[in-house]
Amino acid sequence: MYRLVELRLSPEDACDNNKIKQTIANVCNVTTYDITGYYLIRRSIDARQRQIKLQLHFSVFIGEEPTHPQRETPIYNMVHNARPVIVVGSGPAGLFCALRLIELGLKPIIVERGADVSTRKVHIANLQRRGELNPDSNYAFGEGGAGTYSDGKLFTRSTKRGNVHRILSIFVNNGASEEILIDAHPHIGTDKLPYIIRSIRETIISHGGEVHFDSRMNDILIDNNKVIGIKLSDGTVINANSIVLATGHSANDVYHLLSKRGVALEAKSWAMGVRVEHPQELIDQIQYHSRQGRGMYLPAATYSLVTQVDNRGCYSFCMCPGGFIVPAMTDNDTLVVNGMSPSNRNSAYANSGIVVEVRPEDIGPNYTNDAIGCLSYRTNVERLAFTYSNSAFKSPAQRLVDFVESKPSQSLPRCSYVPGIQQSPMDFWLPQNISNRLQQAFRNFDKSMHGFMTNEAIVVGLESRTSSPIRILRDKTTLQSISTKGLFPCGEGAGYAGGIVSSAIDGEITAEAVARYMNDII
Repeated sequence: MYRLVELRLSPEDACDNNKIKQTIANVCNVTTYDITGYYLIRRSIDARQRQIKLQLHFSVFIGEEPTHPQRETPIYNMVHNARPVIVVGSGPAGLFCALRLIELGLKPIIVERGADVSTRKVHIANLQRRGELNPDSNYAFGEGGAGTYSDGKLFTRSTKRGNVHRILSIFVNNGASEEILIDAHPHIGTDKLPYIIRSIRETIISHGGEVHFDSRMNDILIDNNKVIGIKLSDGTVINANSIVLATGHSANDVYHLLSKRGVALEAKSWAMGVRVEHPQELIDQIQYHSRQGRGMYLPAATYSLVTQVDNRGCYSFCMCPGGFIVPAMTDNDTLVVNGMSPSNRNSAYANSGIVVEVRPEDIGPNYTNDAIGCLSYRTNVERLAFTYSNSAFKSPAQRLVDFVESKPSQSLPRCSYVPGIQQSPMDFWLPQNISNRLQQAFRNFDKSMHGFMTNEAIVVGLESRTSSPIRILRDKTTLQSISTKGLFPCGEGAGYAGGIVSSAIDGEITAEAVARYMNDII
């Protein structure tokens, strides 16, 4: 007999296999000897009540041979001599698009402006320790995209758009822990993602695909409103009838190029704000309702906060328990931060973006109220942050309560941001429509998460790369640009923000659209 069993156990009991088996036997009204096998299929933490419980879902076998679910393992074709498809960008959208293209019998040619994961790691170390920024290889650009070295959380709201289990299975097939298949909020970790990304690249190349690093696209070649190829910064021309644009939220030059070439764009809402950092112990105490914090059996606590202030959403973004704040700028005259956590989430700090929704009509009269105007607005606020840092890539910072009360901070607590922090009146120089809403949002958050607003916490700026302020318009059926045949916006550029899994799903869906288009033009 096969049964699905749901248990609610204390954190300690959830780590005791004997206790788990006995509880399953009690629920099923059998003895432990009758249970021939069981395995965990879903795990989440319920911290709504003072007594923390783990919600566990098991597949249980009673008196019969247990069977385990099979991970999805795609079958990849050899595509050395197949028709080429150019994929610009090697983030999750680009990589999963390339894998799916190979399944469909097409040859992906990935061009990536940044370096491979190993070389990229050196560039990131130089940025952190020496303040040396490589504009094409950093936390935003390079193999694996922005998520590779800035956290690797896999939570997604895209469950209705594609097969999330398939995406997670592919990650596991390439070296991720099987834990991501069962956790409600799966997380790979910045320390593990590079090896997984390298494995995906090796799969692409071994089946006939191509991956070219340090290859920045400088132009899109268009003839009679159809793409015919791209031109790289070194003058190399690559010809193809289909181009997938998977360039992420930070490739400003690509958006300017598209505008110049007449590709249809539109401005969209995005969000900007700060990154707030607390001692992880404090977040554990608040979330687990205990002065002792998380104890031996619970992970570093997370939170998710949302409120409305003056008709704009304010919310936490990319919350990183046991993590670090990292520099995420792509230009030498801007200052941008992001957050990351290693797989064990063991640092003494918890950080999260706290951001405010920005709509095109919010940017003011100094900017055109269109896609490029919104991009210019974002860039100029990032330059303002750099100006107030007073030093190369030191981040402007202020104690949280001081920020809310518009008071200068006389000192700053320790911070995980390696390049260093610089006391700055962030409430003064941030755009007023962002600063004022953030101040009220923090007050609101403290009501729902009492103790959140404290001067033990620090706000660090600027968090501006939550998503792109621009959408490349694409047809809902063909997924092609509405203005340029054969051009397939994908992931962030197509408006599908939401992290690694959302981008990977959109990559697969886009590959299928490319295959249909290629078959139509034979």
